[in-house]
Amino acid sequence: MKRILVPTDFSSLAKMAADVATDLAKKTNSEVVLLHVIEQPTSDSFNVSGEVDTNSNMEERLFMLRLIQKTKAQLSKSVDAIAATGVKVKSVVRIGNPFHGISTVIAEQKVDLIIMGTEGHSKLESMIIGSNTEKVIRHAVCPVLTVNKKPRTTQFKNIVYATSLLEGEARFVKVVLEIQEYFKSKLHLVWINTPAVFQPEQAVKKSMLEFATRHKLKNFSLSVFSDYSPEEGIIHFADSIHADLIAMATHGKTGFAHVLSGSVSEEVATHARRPVITYLVK
Repeated sequence: MKRILVPTDFSSLAKMAADVATDLAKKTNSEVVLLHVIEQPTSDSFNVSGEVDTNSNMEERLFMLRLIQKTKAQLSKSVDAIAATGVKVKSVVRIGNPFHGISTVIAEQKVDLIIMGTEGHSKLESMIIGSNTEKVIRHAVCPVLTVNKKPRTTQFKNIVYATSLLEGEARFVKVVLEIQEYFKSKLHLVWINTPAVFQPEQAVKKSMLEFATRHKLKNFSLSVFSDYSPEEGIIHFADSIHADLIAMATHGKTGFAHVLSGSVSEEVATHARRPVITYLVK
């Protein structure tokens, strides 16, 4: 891991994400990239270099210039705080659509990991409103680590891997194994049985063992956990073993399919009391 992206709106949640990124960057000798996107009603985003669209009126241009200056000053303080810890850090400012800005910077900066703060909200709010964090989880081409409270540790010694046992998870397995190797962690593979989707424990554990063998997993345990929903089961299982991190793939549902079924990974990332790492698989 060489580069960690932290989108920030200067909120307490964003600062917490930056603190987590700083801590992980120390451990992995990575660079932190702080990004702030100044929102404008556009589907695109563009770099800030001190100029403002000459087609806008003078009052709008002056307002935007002041906003850019204020943003750069705030980012400078954040950069200085991280740099004081000995971590390599730089900042990026963009104007436009926040999600587009984040997506563009991921490619431009060759980002290996995104760290974002997230706030809990109801399923109805998630379906109607959504959030930039959830959009990033759903579409990002690199792993996304979300936090909604200060983690007790970033030494991820116990990792819950909530798996659907699909072959499409192969890319995500590699991400999980890299984390396990770095932190010398134990993996806790878990399958969630629910009233709607229930499988006999013996059959599930056989499939889980085949999955683990196929992907050459080491130092792992297998668990079948029952709950009312997959997201509740994952969170409650992680609580029960005092996990340091939850890992799960996301299948990037969009549009009407997303509204109908939601996303388990987004729900877990939003409501879990511990860090959650997700990765988009097709």
